[in-house]
Amino acid sequence: MGLELRKSASAPDSGMASLPQTVIHWFRRDFRITDNTSLLAASQTGRPVVPIYILSTWQKVHPWTGTNRQHFLCGSIASLAKNIETLKGTLVIRQGHAVEELRRLAVEVNACAIHFNTDPDPFGKATEEGVRKLCGELGIECHGHLDASMHGPTEVLTQSALPYRVYTPFSKNWLGLEKKSPRGKPAPLNTPKGISSHPLPTVEVWGLAIPSTQLIEPGERAARERLSSCIAGKVQAYAEMRDFPGASGTTRISQDLRHGLLSIRTVFAECQKARAAADPAGRASIDIFIKELAWREFYFAILHHFPQVLDEEFNTDWRGMPWDEPGDLFERWKSGTTGFPIIDAGMRELKATGFMHNRVRMITAMFLTKDLHIDWKLGESWFMQQLLDGEIASNNGGWQWSAGTGADAAPYFRIQNPWSQTMKFDRDGTYIKRWVPELAKTHASRFLEAPSDGRPIAHDYPLPCVDHKTERERTLAIFKNHRAGGR
Repeated sequence: MGLELRKSASAPDSGMASLPQTVIHWFRRDFRITDNTSLLAASQTGRPVVPIYILSTWQKVHPWTGTNRQHFLCGSIASLAKNIETLKGTLVIRQGHAVEELRRLAVEVNACAIHFNTDPDPFGKATEEGVRKLCGELGIECHGHLDASMHGPTEVLTQSALPYRVYTPFSKNWLGLEKKSPRGKPAPLNTPKGISSHPLPTVEVWGLAIPSTQLIEPGERAARERLSSCIAGKVQAYAEMRDFPGASGTTRISQDLRHGLLSIRTVFAECQKARAAADPAGRASIDIFIKELAWREFYFAILHHFPQVLDEEFNTDWRGMPWDEPGDLFERWKSGTTGFPIIDAGMRELKATGFMHNRVRMITAMFLTKDLHIDWKLGESWFMQQLLDGEIASNNGGWQWSAGTGADAAPYFRIQNPWSQTMKFDRDGTYIKRWVPELAKTHASRFLEAPSDGRPIAHDYPLPCVDHKTERERTLAIFKNHRAGGR
């Protein structure tokens, strides 16, 4: 049946139908040639490999991505295409619905199998089901490979074979499991010539404008350089420096894991090497960073077992919360004009660079939900539209943690004070002055508490849009009333 389907489907009259059988590797979020589980498996079949990336068709606005990430994506695809050429391969670019484009390509290149690395989010999983059905219709093999995470969501379960709802026991189990070692590059791909392909994409494909600011460099080589820099010193000081946005104390490889420019196995293995050579303080710091990798997979598991978290609160106690309408306060939060310097610095950094320091992500998210009383789902979507490292599971987990509604979340009564957070983590104003130029010449002491004289911190900077103490009390009352049933 599969052979009949291949012959009956329409294909370009380019001699492709006479090709020997090939295998397809479908690139998705794995833009590297080193330690790529699916690409390695495809190359080990001994058949010519046709690597493909399929561009989506949405235009202008998407709830889960935006200009910065798409620009980084395009740069990573261009880098990948060059790397594939070193393997005697050619990256094929198509655009359309993934299942239908894979159907056309499978017919065109006489494919006997499709390989891909599986996606941790429900949107990707739904497409994978369509690909499996397609392969059954065509009578060809279908191979989905675990690659984005070290352990799949069904590998880390309680003794009762149930999913974890709390991070600490999950992490203990995760840390105790044997970890796979990274592998090298695949054998030559020997992609057949003459396969039709779109040109390498730019953001104009989606009707977007090229970002006006310089983003972090895309591509596998740049990612490996960032990892080397991290291992050379940053990770040994991670515990001490990670919470200070004015310092370069974070690893800055989150977008590389998100786009698969680095494999999780490579990151873990390099950390283990660094740990073996570190002093006691360095080892403790590296252990904290490794636990952050476990947090990433905890949120993958939460999304796998409880996909409803994308639409509603994980903790059923907080479903149906009476969030305020977004309005002008939401717009001020997005634009970084709230009058709270640490909030505004974070939101401006996000829009300009597609990145925000993790500590500041928590502060800005809690401010939106606890000071402005705006639904976390609106903030979740805004972050995804801006972040280069926008990971649906981690972003959702972080937002629900900040809102107090998620798995192992901060309790609702833990409400961060933007002023005291500034005092703890940006006391000298290094970070704030970098991103809020109106405050560049203002003494940092002015950033540590709300203006008491009714005058703005600087003449061209707005007054705080709300009073933190007042809004904190209102939040406590809202949550208590909702839990008591006064909805």
